[in-house]
Amino acid sequence: MKKYVAIDLGASNGRSILGQFNGERLSLKELNRFENNYVRIGDSYYWDVLHLYTSIKEGLKKYAKTNSDALFGIGIDTWGVDFGLIDNQGRLVGNPRAYRDARGLRGMQAFNKKYGERTLFDISGVADVEFNTTYQIYDMVQTDDPQLKAADKLLLMPDLLTYMLCGEVSCEYTHASTTQMLDVTGKWSKDIVDMLGIKKSLLPKIQLSGEKKGNLLYAIKNEIGLKDTMPVYCVGSHDTASAVASIPAKNENFAFISSGTWSLMGIVSDSPFITDNAYKNNFSNEGTVDGRYRTLRNIMGLWIIQSCKRQWDLEEKISWNDIVDRTKAAPAFLSFIDVNDHVFFDAGNMTQKIQTYCENIGQPVPQTKGEVARTVYESLALSYKEAFDGLEQLKGSRIDVLHIVGGGSKNTLLNQMTANAIGREVIAGPAEAAAIGNLMVQVKSSGEVRDMAQMRQVICDSFSVESYEPQEVNEWIEQYERYITIKEKQIEGQ
Repeated sequence: MKKYVAIDLGASNGRSILGQFNGERLSLKELNRFENNYVRIGDSYYWDVLHLYTSIKEGLKKYAKTNSDALFGIGIDTWGVDFGLIDNQGRLVGNPRAYRDARGLRGMQAFNKKYGERTLFDISGVADVEFNTTYQIYDMVQTDDPQLKAADKLLLMPDLLTYMLCGEVSCEYTHASTTQMLDVTGKWSKDIVDMLGIKKSLLPKIQLSGEKKGNLLYAIKNEIGLKDTMPVYCVGSHDTASAVASIPAKNENFAFISSGTWSLMGIVSDSPFITDNAYKNNFSNEGTVDGRYRTLRNIMGLWIIQSCKRQWDLEEKISWNDIVDRTKAAPAFLSFIDVNDHVFFDAGNMTQKIQTYCENIGQPVPQTKGEVARTVYESLALSYKEAFDGLEQLKGSRIDVLHIVGGGSKNTLLNQMTANAIGREVIAGPAEAAAIGNLMVQVKSSGEVRDMAQMRQVICDSFSVESYEPQEVNEWIEQYERYITIKEKQIEGQ
């Protein structure tokens, strides 16, 4: 029985997961779970990276206290685009900013004014979104940020945390592919670097998923009480890349949603889609753990309903089960919102934002918690249909099934709504998808499995899933047409 640890960090929480592989099946055990909330100081948003580092060590300490066996590896995956800077002595230069920080939008507007809106997409294949690494960096350049001047290397979040564990400086491919700074060959783009106005040496070497990053530092091994200095691996360091690696698909004709705070919806392809259609519909081409492409769209995901719940909890504590019950009791198809509208990007006063959005377009205004939640869930399901139809257009053929993985796969109500909206079977699970993909890349790196096909077979044998068949399809088609009309009306009014 070989044991590995996956550190899986999302944009709202993190966890350390122990994976035990017996040669045929993988089992999971949670070591620790912790919050990961950005910190607002003035008008800026930061990640508390030292809290994350300490929480990671706490998970490893918990393993050391209860296990005498040596670990065979550690891997870290996180959300995309964000980064930290280290100086020429290897010291952290300030706290990393969070992608919801306003500097991304400022950088995007300034860059596009100078170079044009589509320039970066045509080079990188990554959609123009305000939180992209490129735009965060461009704002630092434009504002003459002293941290950028002091920096020797830029490390994306998983690479920064693995650097703290093993001292090695590099950047893993799947996470680098979220930055909008690679060309389609998977290398840092000289043209993009020149347009940003940064030095090429700021960017570290790129390693592929499955390569060894380094060994755990002796000082950390001794502090934690581990038996050995085990390998620290480059896994699918972008959490969606790890999640996609965990999909228990029977064949290649599937779409996926990695569902959490964000919903990343896409397909796996052998080549990128850098076309007018892909650009118009905000599809990105990011990397997979086996060197292919995740052609996907970023959708605001469960962020909106999570923000509503945080607001409701201030009034009265409400469980997710209670929210689902109230949603089911609310009238269907009362109102719709565009979940990707910029007004919903920040968390504050989310319920009021939803109500104002509906009122401004002349829709019924949801009043109760159930009505608000139903508006969010139905709109999210219809946004999935919009993306799903766009993927079929890009692919040029029918997609048979949609796999939903990640924490959001446990939402049975949304899963059924999604099946109804797209008119296809939805297969939900596993929930700990990113951690499973992270672990299986480590297992493969250790020589325990041969390839992606065997990885998927192990996952199919190890974890159960739920199937949802579409219902009331014609009614959902009618409502989708109304949803599109409402979106267009909102765009015209902006």
